Amino acid sequence: MTTSSRPSAADAPSLLLDEQLCFALHSTVLAMNKVYRKLLRSLDLTYPQYLVMMVLWEQDQLTLTDIGRRLFLDSATLTPLLKRMETAGWLTRTRAEQDERQVIVALTPAGRALKQKAAQVPVEVLCATECAPDQLAALKVQLEQLRGSLMTHA
Repeated sequence: MTTSSRPSAADAPSLLLDEQLCFALHSTVLAMNKVYRKLLRSLDLTYPQYLVMMVLWEQDQLTLTDIGRRLFLDSATLTPLLKRMETAGWLTRTRAEQDERQVIVALTPAGRALKQKAAQVPVEVLCATECAPDQLAALKVQLEQLRGSLMTHA
């Protein structure tokens, strides 16, 4: 929205909680996290750990920076998460030989095996949404566009 197309004070969005996009997104994320918490309990994974595992299942042996970039997380958030996952035996963290400032994160055999156990999670989440796959695909595209717009203003 350009400065000239901004709404006037009289036309501006209200401050009522239920009319806020941010609250609709926030409360939806909370509900989604509850669904995931229930589904991931049997895998002993938290939702953020599940996200890391999905990134590594797609491509193993990534740098901490690459994982953070993919998940929109900084290293201060990611490092303690990865330490707990390493303790659980799902991954290893090693310094890169060429550049010791870089940490390489790799799956262990147990981390790779967890992928099969998690295969049903996306199916269960789809069922929990009670939406058609094409509805969810369209919603995902809209959310990604919204994220992109917001990131340019963050």
